[in-house]
Amino acid sequence: MKIEQIYTGCLAQGAYYIESKGEVAIIDPLREINPYLKKAKQDDAKIKYIFETHFHADFVSGHVTLSKKTDAPIIYGPTAKTAFDSLIAYDGQKFELGDITIIALHTPGHTQESTTYLLKDSNGKDHAIFSGDTLFLGDVGRPDLAQKAADMTQDQLAAMLFKSLRTKIMPLSDEVIVYPAHGAGSACGKNLSKETIGTIGEQKRINYALRADMTEAEFIKEVTDGLLPPPQYFPLNVQLNKEGYEDLDDVLKRGAQEFDVEEFEQQAKHSEAIILDVRNQTDFAIGHIPGSIFIGIDGSFAPWVGALIGDIKKPILLVTPSGREQETITRLSRVGFDNTVGILKGGFVSWKESGKEIDTVHSISAEEFKNNLTDSSPVFDVRKPGEYGSEHIPHAKNTSLDFINEYLNDFPENRNFYIHCAGGYRSMIAASILKSRGIHNLIDIKGGFGAIKQSGIVISDYVCPSTL
Repeated sequence: MKIEQIYTGCLAQGAYYIESKGEVAIIDPLREINPYLKKAKQDDAKIKYIFETHFHADFVSGHVTLSKKTDAPIIYGPTAKTAFDSLIAYDGQKFELGDITIIALHTPGHTQESTTYLLKDSNGKDHAIFSGDTLFLGDVGRPDLAQKAADMTQDQLAAMLFKSLRTKIMPLSDEVIVYPAHGAGSACGKNLSKETIGTIGEQKRINYALRADMTEAEFIKEVTDGLLPPPQYFPLNVQLNKEGYEDLDDVLKRGAQEFDVEEFEQQAKHSEAIILDVRNQTDFAIGHIPGSIFIGIDGSFAPWVGALIGDIKKPILLVTPSGREQETITRLSRVGFDNTVGILKGGFVSWKESGKEIDTVHSISAEEFKNNLTDSSPVFDVRKPGEYGSEHIPHAKNTSLDFINEYLNDFPENRNFYIHCAGGYRSMIAASILKSRGIHNLIDIKGGFGAIKQSGIVISDYVCPSTL
């Protein structure tokens, strides 16, 4: 038996490859399926099952394409309804894989169809669970994403989750391994661990939601407290996962079309496309196409695209580092953004050499910021509320990047203001959005809050995020 977690840091997502006696099961595959096909070929094995723990909101799964390529059935848990052929398992249904067995345990609460897959080894012993978004390390799945589809409140879904955890998961042996769908950085929970593999026993000790003496009312309160609104692309991804989608190969072929500078400019004018610049944040600050949006490919790229662009059908024109064109289109497709219409041939260098207008972001060091800072200096902190609540510049205003468009009226019109995040990535995204909205009187702090702390600027007393 082989179990391999295939973890994608950008999405904080774990897919799983399970092989036994030449038969393979894939759990929660990403959109690009070649890694799974390659692994199966290397193992001289056949992909027999494609298991989905639920209808994912934060990424587009590769289940439809993978099934086409392998003839393996797509398996969902009870109550799931799809527009494509799928096998809807019943609670407790067994699936034989080589000399091991996988059992579908219906664990609704995050969504109604949420299912945990229990793996029994060749001796029939409980070995591991693949818990999807039902149980994370340090947290559980948020119960507010499926309210509309389920025609239920988040409290009602939380109550279902409470029951699922206590009747299906917590009775399992302490040594059973937990393989969740996500780790820290995912928006599908609020307190996920950086670890991505744990055990039932460990979670019983450290996970607040598995406290043995917890009442249902306490669980509902703690699980729903402090939830931020979900990104607006989430329901669109759920729809794609339910109904199907275009093959990635077709998306790549269409999106990889190259435009010279003049063609690119005309496309931008006539297609109402967003110009998305995915280069390094420093390069963007030094020079970029006016009106373009920065979301760097080397950061949490896909989730920020989803959160800030929102509309998956929006046309996108790309400015990329050389050689990373296909990677960019692929990573956009992971969150359902399939409408890339082309790429700037030669990248930003070609734009600059053409003599076209360029824009810059005024960016200064933390030391320079310290020398200029007064109690009346407008400072905006674009980190998440929890980060801000933990530590911040005392008079700084929290304008979280997730909801930056809601704060546009808060930025002063007639004087310069400062913006920062934790390390500089998110503040450059914020700067590009503000500049695209005609707000140019901003100054970005290089290195973000980390550099600010090191400079000796007075900050608020530290508060542990878990107590906020």
